[in-house]
Amino acid sequence: MVATPQRDSGRTDGLREVFESSYQKRNLVHLTTGSSVPLLKNTIWLVVRGMVKLGAVSIHGDELLLGLAGPNEPFGDPLTNVEAYEAITLCDTDLLCLSGVEIEQSPHLAMALMQAISGRYRQAEALLALLGLRRVEERVRGFLELLAQEYGQPCETGLRLNLRLTHQELASALSTTRVTVTRVIGLLRDEGWLSIDAQRHLVITHLPRATSTLRY
Repeated sequence: MVATPQRDSGRTDGLREVFESSYQKRNLVHLTTGSSVPLLKNTIWLVVRGMVKLGAVSIHGDELLLGLAGPNEPFGDPLTNVEAYEAITLCDTDLLCLSGVEIEQSPHLAMALMQAISGRYRQAEALLALLGLRRVEERVRGFLELLAQEYGQPCETGLRLNLRLTHQELASALSTTRVTVTRVIGLLRDEGWLSIDAQRHLVITHLPRATSTLRY
């Protein structure tokens, strides 16, 4: 199993303080579930609350899941060279819009963004490493572990994933098929590695709760 990145709680708290000071001075952009975030040139978006799915469309018309951005995580046109790049909210989301000029004029904000971007970089490396695993079951298990450790919320039985990704979106992230993902999730559920709660959220039952950072 590929190791998933761990968050430094001290560093995360420091980033949160810098970003929250920016929130207080600016109007936030609120988008409802399923909204497309406009990707503006020389502008970086920062998630304040909620979750954004980052993806693209291949030359064959297939949807690709490239990553996720949760609270205090940045995304935007300056951070990608992927064509047909898109950002879609997975739930009601509040965003902060930061211009390149504003970032250049604030060393503290620029440093905080650099650290946040490094976290997104580690997430991207973890996803690439998962694609190198031969067995699809290992890829699915590793991806759900990554999501739980990055965005899971502690509950009585483990770490609950409040974000909703379809089996097709999981398949596109892991270079497999929707049918295979559905079969693997069924197997993991049968062996007790995960469960599904009353709200149809996945709950990863085997991870220690201490590995999660509350994101909602």
